[in-house]
This record gives sequence, structure tokens and C-alpha cells, in this order.
Amino acid sequence: MTDRRAALRRAAIAAASGLWALAANAQPAPSWSQVLERARGQTVYFNAWAGDEKTNEFIAWAGNELKARHGINVVHVRLKDTAEAVARVVAEKTAGRHDGGSVDLVWINGPNFLAMKQQGLLHGPVTTQLPNFRYVDTTNKRSNVIDFTTPVDGYAVPWRMAQIVFVVDGARLKAAADMPRSAAELLAWAQRHPGRLTHPNVANFLGATFMKQALIDLAPDAAPFQQPATDESFARLTAPLWSWYEQLRPHLWRQGRQFPENGSAQRQLLNDGEIDITISFNPAEAAVSSRAGLLPASVRTFTFAKGTIGNTSFVAIPFNAKAREGALVLANFLLEPATQARAQDIQSIGAINVLDGARLSAADRALFDQLTDSPALPTAQQLGRAQLEPHASWMTHITAEWQRRTSR
Repeated sequence: MTDRRAALRRAAIAAASGLWALAANAQPAPSWSQVLERARGQTVYFNAWAGDEKTNEFIAWAGNELKARHGINVVHVRLKDTAEAVARVVAEKTAGRHDGGSVDLVWINGPNFLAMKQQGLLHGPVTTQLPNFRYVDTTNKRSNVIDFTTPVDGYAVPWRMAQIVFVVDGARLKAAADMPRSAAELLAWAQRHPGRLTHPNVANFLGATFMKQALIDLAPDAAPFQQPATDESFARLTAPLWSWYEQLRPHLWRQGRQFPENGSAQRQLLNDGEIDITISFNPAEAAVSSRAGLLPASVRTFTFAKGTIGNTSFVAIPFNAKAREGALVLANFLLEPATQARAQDIQSIGAINVLDGARLSAADRALFDQLTDSPALPTAQQLGRAQLEPHASWMTHITAEWQRRTSR
């Protein structure tokens, strides 16, 4: 017993010595001026979903601004799915590539953020280093700090918010009473108008969100979805969803045997007059698309009466990023009030800003008062209450189960 106690005491002293050594060797975080100096000349490989041309144009604009202001080159690595970038970082960690990684910044949220955080694939925390983070609303816009029930803990930087809306051609659905305001009403509408509704393939995030939105709307209580899905809870709580979907699917476009690949393909079907309702994660989708000639001027927006799912998109720096400082500068630029105002304007991408207006100067607040208006743009009252995202595991399970059921 004496020998064991002595050994434990030696181990405790060694551990403490190791911690003291780490503390002595720890490097203080660089000042922002040092970050800017080191970032100059770097090339930031920004891995971001490329499914929307207006967003691609915005990223290109941001890259031009960083080049002019700070001498930073931004390369948009265009992704069909964020999982592509996550897989690349996982492979690099497995191969022992702990620096000089190929991904410097990634647009991320949901299951992909959860996976990277759990596996220690993110550099951070970083938000305390960013001068513009002081403008972020961390109180009333809780999805800026909690992503799909997962605390962000500063490992990702919010840059745009989104909320589910439905887009209709007002020339075909002229009365507000014609617009379904719940999942049950959507089923009844589809039964009355067969072939005039669809949703993106559920392998696409927007298609999966269509299913999640129905799941929450059909449930008497959404609280259980804030917990991770288990085999038992998933089977029990999704039973109403699958019953609803089995009734809906035969009345979808092409009898539910084919689905548009993504939101852009779904939007084209609306523009071509093949369907009457689409789903979007951008409340300004109708206004932005009609202005760009991608949808008719008669499109309008509605939501469900109980509210719809809202979340925040983030950017994050992988643990082994090569251009870490350049990535920090880009993340900070995305939070700049003028950048946020530009992103929110329907002439750009119409993204909801992540900022707290009370923290802005009068001049910065005025930027948001001057944004382009449109009859297709919903008011805050029309948008309604944003519902919390379920835990990321629900999305993963729903996608797998939908694919199993539709492949039969």
C-alpha cells in the first residue's frame, strides 16, 4: 500500500510538472494587428456550398474585398455537400497531417459541425479573437451560440441566419386562405392538387429539412427532439411523420417517384409552372429570385402557423488549416455590419443578419434601414417564431430511413 501511495504521489507531481511546463511554453494569442500582418499574402481555401449562384457571387465579392484591403487571396472551393470537406479533414488527421491542411475555412452547421467538434477537428476557440464578434447577438438569436442543440463554444463563427419558408406563385394561389399553414393542411392541399408539390431529394439538406419541419409540426411537443435520437425514440416519435408521408408521396410531382436534386432544381420547376409550392431556407428566396428573373414577379412567401425551423450558418477553421490567420480575417469580415447589411439586401443574397442592432452605431443601423424592399419579402410578423433545430442525430436518422423507404 505504501509503494502504491508513493507511486501515485510521483505521478501527481509529474502531471503537475507537465502542466506547469505547458503553461510556461504556451504562446499568447496574437494581437489583431499581428493576425493581419501574418495573413497578408496568404491564400484561404474557403470550402463552401455552391448550390446558389447569388451566394457564390457574394463569396467572390468578399474575396475581392479581402484582396484589396489585406492582400489575402480567397479561393472558393465549391462543394455540393459540406461532408466533402469534413471527410478531407478527417483523412488528413488520420494520415498525421496536423498542419498545412487543404481546408482553411469551411461553411458548416448541423451534423457536420457536430462531427468536427466531437472529433477535435476544429481550431479554437476563435470568436474571442475577432473584433467584430462584439456585434453578434448571443442573447436573442440563440442559434448563434447553440447549433442543433450543440454548444458552439467559440469554435465556429456565425455569419448568416435562415428560417424555413414556403414560396408560392401568387398568380396561381391568389388567396391567403389557399396557402397551407401546417403539415396536415399541406397534405390536404396536395391531395386536392396532385402533382403540384414536391421537395428536394432528402439526401440534400433542404429535402431533409422538409421532413424535419413536418416532424416538428405534426408532434404535440417538440421538446424530445432536442435530445439525441435513439432507436426507440426515433421509431416512436417519427411514426406520425411516416404515416403522413406515405399519404403525401403519391400526390407529389411525378407521383413521388422522382425528386429535384436540390433547391435550385426545385425552384426551376416552380418557374416552369410544373409545381405551385417550393420550400426554402431563405426567407428572401422569393424576392431575390424574382428580382434575378429566376421566378415570376407574382411569387409570395408564407410559413406554418406554429412557426418554422430556423438556424445559423457558421464558418469554422479546421485544426490543421494552413492559412489560419487569413481565415480569421475572412471570418471577421463576414461579421462587419456593412457586410451583414449587404448580405441581407435582396439585391445580394437576402440572408438574415446575425447581429444585435442595439450594439451597432447609428450609422451602421442606418445601413439596414436602406435595404431594398419587395412584396415577396415577408415581414417579421409574417415570418413568425423560429423553431429550434432538432438534435443533429434526427436529421441523420431521417435521411437514412427516407432512403430505405423510397428505395423499396
